[in-house]
Amino acid sequence: MKWPKGFEPENSKVYARNELTIMAPPERVWRWLIRAANWPTWYNNSANIRFQNAPGLDLALGANFIWKTFGATVNSTVLVFDPPHELGWDGKGLLPVYHGWLLEPSGSGCHVITEECQNGILGVIGSWYLRPMLLKGHQVWLESLKRVAEGGVRPNLLVSS
Repeated sequence: MKWPKGFEPENSKVYARNELTIMAPPERVWRWLIRAANWPTWYNNSANIRFQNAPGLDLALGANFIWKTFGATVNSTVLVFDPPHELGWDGKGLLPVYHGWLLEPSGSGCHVITEECQNGILGVIGSWYLRPMLLKGHQVWLESLKRVAEGGVRPNLLVSS
């Protein structure tokens, strides 16, 4: 994972890592992951995704988007974009965060790792609550990604709501 300075797991107040094998090629999983405008159709912990500086529905390097997750509105910018291997964005909201994804080919599918580091005063005082919440929420995100990526529908056939 390419961590921004200060967001390495060993330098963060809250760190969560989840992983899952998905029986779909990395390219298909990647397409579902970068089509952020459609996350709310398959991941119930995302809402109100609005791109600020990029036309279209997909994440790209430098794309800035505002969205709602874990009940908070977050302003994110894509900092790492290496198709179909690594994706990462920061988050500015209640606390500073970095969220990264790694897709590694594995047999007839891919192994997906998602990690998040959080800092700031809320991370210090709320780590006992934030880490378990992130682990649970990110597991749901991975399982939802698995469901849609292993299904037959292509993400480019979906429309943003």
